[in-house]
Amino acid sequence: MHDTSAPVRSRGASLAIVTVLYVVAVAAALAWLELGPDTEWLLLDTLLADLVATLVVFAGSRIVRNSSCYDAYWSVIPPLLAVCWWLERDAGADGVRYALLSVVLWLWAVRLTANWVYSWPGLHHEDWRYPLLRDKNPAMAVPVDLMAIHVFPTLQVFAAMVPVYYVTRSDRAWGVLDVVALVVGVGAVLLQLVSDTQQHRFARTKQPGESLITGLWAWSRHPNYLGEILMWTSLALFGLSAAPEVWWWQVLGVVAMVAMFLGASIPMMEQRSLERRPGYQDVIDTVPMLLPRPPRRG
Repeated sequence: MHDTSAPVRSRGASLAIVTVLYVVAVAAALAWLELGPDTEWLLLDTLLADLVATLVVFAGSRIVRNSSCYDAYWSVIPPLLAVCWWLERDAGADGVRYALLSVVLWLWAVRLTANWVYSWPGLHHEDWRYPLLRDKNPAMAVPVDLMAIHVFPTLQVFAAMVPVYYVTRSDRAWGVLDVVALVVGVGAVLLQLVSDTQQHRFARTKQPGESLITGLWAWSRHPNYLGEILMWTSLALFGLSAAPEVWWWQVLGVVAMVAMFLGASIPMMEQRSLERRPGYQDVIDTVPMLLPRPPRRG
């Protein structure tokens, strides 16, 4: 069983440890790109480098006995992948499209990472879902930790980033679809910002067993997840504008994201809420799960 009895460290010390871990992970990925075997396919080379960095983070999470060390990896790595691909772009790649995409990607990454920094108490706290995954089969705790908590999310995010790769490989001029993608992406970031801000305010004053059913949370039970899906949809739209001929690669990541939220993240969150909040079934009965609807008046 994964030992969660890690020594209590201050929040500042915890963030410093994770920061150093990420610096080492990114350095390992760069070293792989520079010194490792060259497959002649940039997409595969960067995927392997991404996995190398993930293994470094996994090793660090085992050392400090907290898999939440990986949490910020979700939002830290995508902008770095985008920069790497742009530096190796094809001649004629449209700079305007890449700039518009970068606005969405960096706004999302900075906001989501900052939200994690703001809300993470430190290394004495681990995401409640991770022990659930590991404890289902204690004999397989380490493989589950590696594959389910670290490697699988890395592969999922990488798949969702494939449209960005095609943006750096296309000389197709930017157009209306790119403007639509920008609006969707910026709207998604704002949706997440507002929903997370409302959630933080609620957490400071909530009573035991109380559910958040005001603001955006009266329109959707998971507006933050909806914003996440829309952000990845935005990247897919940029990719479709750049390379519509390979559309199946552009939508794979978004489909995987939707499947994860609907098949795993939301059900686990809802079950936890039903167990901890006596009135949450009423919320399920009156507030839509994901797609927003005006709150019912009663």
